[in-house]
Amino acid sequence: MKLVSFAQAGTAAYGVSAGSSIALPAPSLLADYPTVRAVIADPAGLDRLRAAVTVSSTRLALADVELLPPVVDPAKVICIGINYETHRNETGRSASAYPAVFLRFPDTHIGHGTPIVRPRASTALDYEGELAVIIGRPGRAIAKADALDHVAGYACYNDASIRDWQRHTHQFTPGKNFPQTGAFGPWLVTADEIGDPMNLRLVTRLNGTVVQEATTADMIFSIAEIIAYVSTFTPLGPGDVIATGTPGGVGSKREPPLWMRPGDIVEVQIDGVGTLRNRIVDETDLAPARERTPAVTGEVAAHARD
Repeated sequence: MKLVSFAQAGTAAYGVSAGSSIALPAPSLLADYPTVRAVIADPAGLDRLRAAVTVSSTRLALADVELLPPVVDPAKVICIGINYETHRNETGRSASAYPAVFLRFPDTHIGHGTPIVRPRASTALDYEGELAVIIGRPGRAIAKADALDHVAGYACYNDASIRDWQRHTHQFTPGKNFPQTGAFGPWLVTADEIGDPMNLRLVTRLNGTVVQEATTADMIFSIAEIIAYVSTFTPLGPGDVIATGTPGGVGSKREPPLWMRPGDIVEVQIDGVGTLRNRIVDETDLAPARERTPAVTGEVAAHARD
């Protein structure tokens, strides 16, 4: 099941992706679960939603809505750095016994089809295609053997980074938290549809050219290991997002550097999950970029079946 959060006429809602349309829950279910986070917080929520969405459900065309991040209100967004050997090698980092962890602010998130914004402060805007894990069952000090039982689902993620600001000090935070740089979506695919999340192909494309390609089997720290490690120092709750790291091929390590520029299209595609597609705009053009142009609206429909 693919859970989609969206906005239409200024109102936020959610439903289940069904091809090129979204099947809407009945009002009675929405009263119990006003958001996707509320659905996955209830152990019975996904089953109730699955049962409630039928062939007779009210539907909206994907092309007629603005897709939002699948979880619009995560309490925590935890990012794992240097988690593919190819990326570790290109950065020159030493091997580590523990995952590198940094945080993103939820208000930096955008959905599929919404522009990623290159800020006024820098032109060093880089892509980072990643698999996002969304927590369903809460826990603290979760055992590695039990970790995947705490996962509600998965989504594509682009941890777009402002590289010069990321490197001002040893702390990544400034370069990872500019507004409208955390692309997340297009939907949450429930864990039962994915099976083994450690055998998924991930591809990032910039203007149609493949710039990153790997499988999740190439991660240095597996999803289960990440959940076990992170949950030791902080409780994980329903809707929390873990971005699991990017493979090699980032723009900053190319000669010359390959920065994303206004007008570029960046895509993150993960087998079984979908394709996240975003246009790049400059911050000075932010106001017109917020408008839902036919080109951007069509991008949502074009990837509805991924």
